[in-house]
Amino acid sequence: MSVNFEIHDVSEYPFVRFLGDKIKEGFGERWCQEMDALTANPKPFVMLFIGEQPEEAHADRKIRGAWLKENKTRLADKCLAFLIIEPDADKREKLAAMFPNLKRAFGIAQAACATEAEALELALKTLTAGSFIEKL
Repeated sequence: MSVNFEIHDVSEYPFVRFLGDKIKEGFGERWCQEMDALTANPKPFVMLFIGEQPEEAHADRKIRGAWLKENKTRLADKCLAFLIIEPDADKREKLAAMFPNLKRAFGIAQAACATEAEALELALKTLTAGSFIEKL
């Protein structure tokens, strides 16, 4: 991948970690460049979201929303799942209730895992199967 990744950690590709602590106002264009590179790679990947995700500026949300709308199919073809690491059981339950609507919106299966180890295990099983595996 020829892009210098700043928002996504691709050091263990196909496990891609979204670096929420790198989100600063104006990140939208960089995010689009990185997502273009990720979806151009022939090998599928799984995106891991670790820790609290920051609020983003309206302009960045708009840029990302336009990219997601335009590239929904391409993203769904390459990204097999969004896995959110959330230690709190109540928060995981609330997230799980939102996942069906988010899958319709983004075309990507999503799950909340209690630990990064659990998320990596689910990611590996999903990548091995070539499609989302809902349960470990």
